[in-house]
Formats: sequence, structure tokens, C-alpha cells
Amino acid sequence: MLAGDRRPGAGTLKLWKVLGVAGLAGVAATGIAVARGERRRRSYGPDDVRARLHQRHAEAVEAGADLPVEPESDGGKRVGRLRRAWTRLARRQ
Repeated sequence: MLAGDRRPGAGTLKLWKVLGVAGLAGVAATGIAVARGERRRRSYGPDDVRARLHQRHAEAVEAGADLPVEPESDGGKRVGRLRRAWTRLARRQ
């Protein structure tokens, strides 16, 4: 594209190129952040993870956090709804 180019849509093309490059840069930055977090997680051994979990649990208990031991049951209502929705989708095909 020349500096004096007055073709219709020439500016739109440039905008899409800029947006595409920005999108690629965002994807690359996200990949780097995920890889860095994964390295941190893998640097802990099983004993370190266990000790850290026990420490965090003790801190939560000291802070007075009321943590449920088991999730509350909805009496199977959610499973029934999901099963009906799945059946409806299967019939459409």
C-alpha cells in the first residue's frame, strides 16, 4: 500500500493486519504465562505439595473459614436435567 493510495478498503486492510499482529502477540504472551505457571507447579515435589496444602488448610481453619467437607447434593435434579437435555439433542440429529 502506497502512502497516497486512495483505494476503497485500503485502510481497513491495514487495520485488520494490525489487529492480527496484536492477536498473535496476545496468544504468545498467554502461552508464556501458562508455561511459567506450569514450571512453578512442576518444581514442587509431592511432599512439598502435601505440606503446602496442610499449611493452607491450617491457615483457613485459623481464619475461621467454614469449609464444607462434601458438596451439598441437589437430589439428582441436575443430573436429570442434563440427561433430558442430552436426550433432546440426540433426537435432533
